Amino acid sequence: MSETKSKFNRRDFLKGGAGVAVAGLGSTLFSTNAAAQKPSFPGNNSSSDKNFWKKVQKEFTLAKDSVYMNVGTTGSMPKSVMQTFTENNEIVAKYPWDMQNKFGSWPYVSDMVADIAPGFGADENEIVLSRNTTDGMITVISGLDFKEGDIIITTHHEHIGGTSPLFVAADRVGATVIEIEIPVYTGERELTKRDYVKVFEDAIAQYNTNGNVRLIMFSHIPYKTGTLLPAKEICAVASKEGIPTLVDAAHTIGMMNIDLHDMDCDFYAGSGHKWQCGPGATGILYIRDEAQRLLNFWPEDRRPFYCVNSSLGEDRYAMYYGLAKRLQYVGNDHYPAKQALTDSCKLWDEIGRDKIEERVLDLSALCKAELAKQLSDGRFYCPPNRELSSGLTTFDPFDGDAGDFDDIGKRLTEFRDRLREEYGYIIRTTNFPLHLGDTTDTYALRISTHLFHDEDEIQGLVDAMAHLTQRMS
Repeated sequence: MSETKSKFNRRDFLKGGAGVAVAGLGSTLFSTNAAAQKPSFPGNNSSSDKNFWKKVQKEFTLAKDSVYMNVGTTGSMPKSVMQTFTENNEIVAKYPWDMQNKFGSWPYVSDMVADIAPGFGADENEIVLSRNTTDGMITVISGLDFKEGDIIITTHHEHIGGTSPLFVAADRVGATVIEIEIPVYTGERELTKRDYVKVFEDAIAQYNTNGNVRLIMFSHIPYKTGTLLPAKEICAVASKEGIPTLVDAAHTIGMMNIDLHDMDCDFYAGSGHKWQCGPGATGILYIRDEAQRLLNFWPEDRRPFYCVNSSLGEDRYAMYYGLAKRLQYVGNDHYPAKQALTDSCKLWDEIGRDKIEERVLDLSALCKAELAKQLSDGRFYCPPNRELSSGLTTFDPFDGDAGDFDDIGKRLTEFRDRLREEYGYIIRTTNFPLHLGDTTDTYALRISTHLFHDEDEIQGLVDAMAHLTQRMS
């Protein structure tokens, strides 16, 4: 379709299919002139209660001239959280010595951890408020007593924040990192949980013949495709063989309703600034039962876990403090940021993490359905079945028909930028090897749907993508 014949009005797309103004924007912009009231969400509202979710949307301050759908990169703090964050920063600036006892007694986060832990199905002594996902991953990877000949299993779709420290730790001692290929949905066949579990079963059978697989590290939701891996089932397979598990949870904290005791992983490292909508440089690290199970998993002549990322790492502090508290203390910290993360978590608990998960998956399913209907020639790289779905939708509207891989990447980057600049929808691109050993990457667009979105915004996005696809074809 030529540019001259393809007239469009940006406002029409921002209104969505129903012609309703973008909810949660404009009229709900945060004002520093009025203190943000603590929100309240009583009742047992369902994930489809539009009035309930409009009330939730009003807690966010996103710009009115666009629709932000890149939560997988970073979220947006709710108004009440941001207000308290600002107030707490002022307290620290005015009273740096005692901070007016705002954050309790040393190490100042104990009450915060107590507030956060139940929402994730964990105990207080299992949670550390970290700096981000990578910080949590490094804390675990650097603390494990890897030796020459040890094997670490991971996948070909991990984030560099996990793989980089993993390879550094392995290279330092002569351990081996094995990347295994996990399935990627391309529309050619339906995938199930069993497809993913079997990959890990086969890898353990192949590489653990001498009992020297010391860790399995995988993403609960690989950021490249948005597929929800069956973490509980994978952890069960590993645990049965006496292998600890480290789960990269960058995209599940704040999106999914997580019960860490039920999942039964050994370590779970997540982000506070993405789907949980806390401030930057915040995260949540879970260490199961203070790593006591590793005493059964690890050889008797090995020390399973060291407190590396801590100001209290020396053994002499172990008699005074538990593992989580020792790891929590890294010298002076950003306590207002940690409190803001806590406040965001408490808000999620009040809304209902089960309802948030259902809402996210409902909007994700709608997005996938509308894309399939309006852009039927496109290709998904995230499974459509709900048991493997998340709030991330990866999709190529052109189905890779632009030529070589570099051209496809450039074309989708142009599509992303024009979608933002001309239509007002903010998403991102992603690229990944479809198969282990691929020398070229597959490219796609990545869309995030979260609790501050609604059905009209989903419809508006897909309408805009369909319109832009015609213009670029």
